Amino acid sequence: MLKTAFDEFLGNSPKWFKLTILLFLAACYPLNELLGPTVMGWAFIGMFIMTLALALKCYPLQSGGLLALAVLALGLTTPETVWYEINQNLGVIMLLVFMVSFIYFMQPLLIFLFGKILMKVKNKVVLSLMFSVAAAVLSAFLDALTVMAVLITVFGALYGVYEKVHSTMGTDNNNDGINDRTQMGGDTLAKFRSFIRSLVMHGAVGTALGGVCTQVGEPQNLLISEKMGWDFVTFATQMAHVTIPVFIAGIATLIVLELTGKFGFGAKLDDDVRNILESYLKEQDEKRTSKDNYSLVVQGICGVLLIVGLYLHIMEVGLVGLSLLVVITALTGVTEEHRIGHAFEESLPFVSLLCIFFVIVGMIHDLHLFTPVIEKVLAMDLDLQPQAFFLANGILSAISDNVFVATVYINEVKAAFDAGQITREHFESLAIAINTGTNLPSVATPNGQAAFLFLLTSALAPAIRLGYMRMVYMALPYTVVLTIVGFIFQ
Repeated sequence: MLKTAFDEFLGNSPKWFKLTILLFLAACYPLNELLGPTVMGWAFIGMFIMTLALALKCYPLQSGGLLALAVLALGLTTPETVWYEINQNLGVIMLLVFMVSFIYFMQPLLIFLFGKILMKVKNKVVLSLMFSVAAAVLSAFLDALTVMAVLITVFGALYGVYEKVHSTMGTDNNNDGINDRTQMGGDTLAKFRSFIRSLVMHGAVGTALGGVCTQVGEPQNLLISEKMGWDFVTFATQMAHVTIPVFIAGIATLIVLELTGKFGFGAKLDDDVRNILESYLKEQDEKRTSKDNYSLVVQGICGVLLIVGLYLHIMEVGLVGLSLLVVITALTGVTEEHRIGHAFEESLPFVSLLCIFFVIVGMIHDLHLFTPVIEKVLAMDLDLQPQAFFLANGILSAISDNVFVATVYINEVKAAFDAGQITREHFESLAIAINTGTNLPSVATPNGQAAFLFLLTSALAPAIRLGYMRMVYMALPYTVVLTIVGFIFQ
């Protein structure tokens, strides 16, 4: 019985990982007494990152949740701090719950539009540019998580089409003596997964390229702009001397990666897969009834309302999603509870994981783990501080959370300005460094950006074999280029 329970523990995770978690949890109290809270705090951060790295083996909610409970049990943070962090990020949580659920009901329209694009645009470089630039522009004016939800929905649906058609192909339809299902598997499936991985990673990086540019691109941008008293135009103008060169460098990196095929990029859509998708889309067009066409029109109107609502910021993003969720289901006749419930299946596990993540963030806050880094940077020569802030924010964001890091740093810098220790001009240069530092180098890992973490823990990731280390590997050239260019133009 114990062996069975152990085997079921943490799903399909490697045994060494299960043993490590068990031993670490068992040794937490004596280690905390021996090494002290600071060392244990960094140990918990390392273990939590490890749970994310094995997300394809075991969803991080269980392993990460056990670590979070141990953090609370040892008193490394408090429930009050965790609740405070959750309240500070309530907008992101509401966005995930309602916006992602609304996007679920946009699937038919998204498949119709993006399916046509995939079929018409056969040049992989052009296709990659379209996804990356579109993700960047939408993220700059709307929201990176919403854009990522769209990408996940589109590619998840298209992959599902291939899987569905492929699973029914078990006969020798070509009379060539070869089973069609076998013929379409293996290398063909691997190439299709690689094709989707490359596009979705280009799109993910695109959300970072666009998100850094404007006041509304990322949650921390709005916080920084409020501290600085900048409006939308002022914020974009202040950031432009960094964000424009970075965007150009990011696009150049995309082109080089696609042409060289390095770091897991460059895979093209196989002709057999293209034929499957084309046949499916053609079949769907032929089967589409007047009711289906009406639904597409409603979805199109809701899509326009989404863009207008997010662009004008008439209310919190999550409330925009909830409003449109009501509209799209009411006008398309989706009234059964179980049909609506399916829309929340993708977002709620990630929301739960995000709340677990806030325990780790709360621990970092209560133990002041980043304070020595902040103090060291503030003690540097004024001319070196912007670039030092950029690097320090980037490194800490990659292992923690960019919103939390930006909040800590901008509050410290604002306090220094209020105390008369720095000039307004220097205050502005540091704010630019904090914004670009938390947005650009943080693409190095899924930890740094909620959009990346959402992709890692989505249902799409295991389908296309996009694990933590593969994501880090594929983002590496972007990380290096964006960090170097961002550092130079501070």
